[in-house]
Amino acid sequence: MNQILQKTDFKTLTLVGRGKVRDIYSVGENLLIVTTDRISAFDVIMSDPIPGKGIILNQVSSFWFDRMKDIVANHIISTRPADFPEECAPYRQSLEGRSMLVKKAKPLPVECIVRGYISGSGWKDYQKDKTISGIRLPDGLRESSRLREPIFTPSTKAPEGEHDLPISRKDMEGLIGAELTQKVIDISLAIYKRAAETALKAGIIIADTKMEFGMIGNELILIDELLTPDSSRFWPADEYEEGRAQKSFDKQFLRDYLLSINWNQTPPPPALPPDIIENTRKRYEEALKRLVV
Repeated sequence: MNQILQKTDFKTLTLVGRGKVRDIYSVGENLLIVTTDRISAFDVIMSDPIPGKGIILNQVSSFWFDRMKDIVANHIISTRPADFPEECAPYRQSLEGRSMLVKKAKPLPVECIVRGYISGSGWKDYQKDKTISGIRLPDGLRESSRLREPIFTPSTKAPEGEHDLPISRKDMEGLIGAELTQKVIDISLAIYKRAAETALKAGIIIADTKMEFGMIGNELILIDELLTPDSSRFWPADEYEEGRAQKSFDKQFLRDYLLSINWNQTPPPPALPPDIIENTRKRYEEALKRLVV
């Protein structure tokens, strides 16, 4: 897992997008998604990659997509470069283990966040007025408290470099309609509940997670990534303790480091010390080992 891929440049393929982590190419009627080793924090892409991170994310996403396909269809056609169209063949070595050929879908203009525990921005919002995304929560919750029932807290999908903003269910209905909103909420909660049970058996608490959906015609499908350490808070269950921030198998370790050096959270990012890179990699790898291997 030592091969580093920070950025792709597949000259004979058409690049259609470059996200914080993924490079996306058009291949016939489909898309090729390549998961690089880039890492972002506070919506800024770091200059230093995390070796092997893209392979880990790709494997974790594939694991979850497969386990949720009876709840909702997803965009994956294949994760095996040998199955990809011929025009991808020159790049097979770079694609191995970190790519997927997917169906093209029209993404919904919302990030679909489910929270089973109160942490991060949710904890900050709760401290102000006991609500998250307009949902009133009980008094007396502490940092990292488990919620009685998971809640769905959508946000906007901000352009690159900008921050996503929380929205209410009513706002979401204004964007995609009431019927589709209800469907997305039901599916998101069902996915989270199944994942939380599965992960707990592996010693991981999924505190919250972010999902993305798209439409192919009238069909709603899951797209992008699913339940990875990039899109979720993964906590070691045996070290969980209400009332404080938790240790994690995700990039919270990196965020904590960046907060400790008082970086202003705007580009350019600071250089990452080798031990921060290695310890971040180990956390991602531990999540993979517990869940998949």
